[in-house]
Amino acid sequence: MHHTVRAVNDLTARWARQAPGDGRNTAFSGPGAWAPLALLAAGSAGPAARELADALGVPTAGAADAGRELSAALDRTPGVSSALGVWTGDRLPLEPAWTAALPPHSLGRITGDPHTDRAVLDAWAADRTAGQIPRLPVTTTPDTELVLAGALTVRTDWIRRFQPYDARPGSGAWQGRTVAGLYRTTGLLDRVGVADTTAGPLTVLKVLGLQGIDVHLCLGPEDAAPGAVLAAAVRTAEHPARLRPGTLLPDGTPGPGLEAGWVRGYTREPRLLARTVEFDLADDHDLLHHPDLFGLRTATATGHFPGISPAPLAVTAARQSATAVFGPRGFRAAAVTAFGVAVGAAPTRPPYALRQITATFDRPFAFLAVHRTSRLILAVGWVSDPKPPAPDPDSDSDDPDW
Repeated sequence: MHHTVRAVNDLTARWARQAPGDGRNTAFSGPGAWAPLALLAAGSAGPAARELADALGVPTAGAADAGRELSAALDRTPGVSSALGVWTGDRLPLEPAWTAALPPHSLGRITGDPHTDRAVLDAWAADRTAGQIPRLPVTTTPDTELVLAGALTVRTDWIRRFQPYDARPGSGAWQGRTVAGLYRTTGLLDRVGVADTTAGPLTVLKVLGLQGIDVHLCLGPEDAAPGAVLAAAVRTAEHPARLRPGTLLPDGTPGPGLEAGWVRGYTREPRLLARTVEFDLADDHDLLHHPDLFGLRTATATGHFPGISPAPLAVTAARQSATAVFGPRGFRAAAVTAFGVAVGAAPTRPPYALRQITATFDRPFAFLAVHRTSRLILAVGWVSDPKPPAPDPDSDSDDPDW
C-alpha cells in the first residue's frame, strides 16, 4: 500500500502543477482519478498501456488490484468514503479476467438511451457522495458502451473549532472586501512550520481533524509559480520532517504570512494565532485537456483495450467534478471521476484550459486534505474567492451538514 500511496501522490503533485484559471476557485482529488484510471489501465495494451502505467506509477499487470485495494482501504478509513462503478452496454463483450478483477457489486448496465442512463449514473454519483456531487461528470451517448467511475468523499471535524469574524484584508487580491474570516489560538507553536522547497520558503499550518484527516493551509512566496507552490506542498506533506517547527523559528518574519516575536500576556504559555477564511468550492476538470498527465493520449484512439473487450474501444470522455468546504467546525470534500468509452470512436482533442493559483491566507491560498497515518493526499484545492460574511456569525450552529 505504501507504493500505491506514493504513486497516487506523484499524480497529485503533477496535476497540481497545472495552474487553475485566473480568479477561479478550484479543487481536485488525485485518488479519485487514480482508482478508475487503474481499472482502465488493467485492460490496456501497447502504447496506451505504457502511457497509463507511466501516469499511474504502477505496472498495468497489477493496476486493477492496486485500484481496487486503494478504493477498499479508503472506504475503511474513518471520515472517508470511496466507491468504484462500471457500467457496460449489452452489446459489449467483456473479457472474463477483467470483470473478475472488478470490485464486488460494481458492475452495472447502460441501455444506450441517454436519458435513462443519465438518471442511473447521476443517482449513483449523488448516493456515493451524500449529494455533494449530484451528477456524473460525463454524458453518455447512444455509442457509449462502457463507463468507469470513481467516487470519493472526505469529512473531518476540527479537534478545536475556529471562531468566525468579519475579515477585511489590507492588501492582496481581497483588499477592500469583507470576507468570512476564521481565527483560533493554541499553545502548540508546532502546528505551524516552514519548509525550504524548490518553490521557495513554504509556510504550512496544520489543522487537525478528529477522524485522522488533517487539512494543511499552505503559503508560498508571492512571486513563486502557483503550480510549483502546491506541488511543493504535496511533497512537504509526504515528508513532514522537512518542516522547521514553530518552536525553532526565529523572531521576525520567518516565513510567508508569519510574524514571530514576544508580547505581553497573562500566562507563560506560548500562543499561535491562526487566521484564515471560510471557503465553499466547486470545480469541474476535463482530463483530456491534459492527456499526457493522465496517460490518455493514445487511449483516445481506437483499439488499445483488448484486456477489457475484443471490441475496438477508445476513451471519448474523461472528467472530474469536485467540491470542498472549509468552515468553523470542519472540512468536507467530494470528487467523482468518470470515463466514457465507445467502440470505434475517433479521438477528441478539446482546447487546453489554463489553471492558476495564488497562495496566501488573506488572499488566494492552497489547501490539502491529508490522511495523517499514510500521508495520502486525499483532496487538493485553491481558494480564490472566499465566502462572504454571514449576517449572523452564529448562523452555522444548527447547520445539519456539520
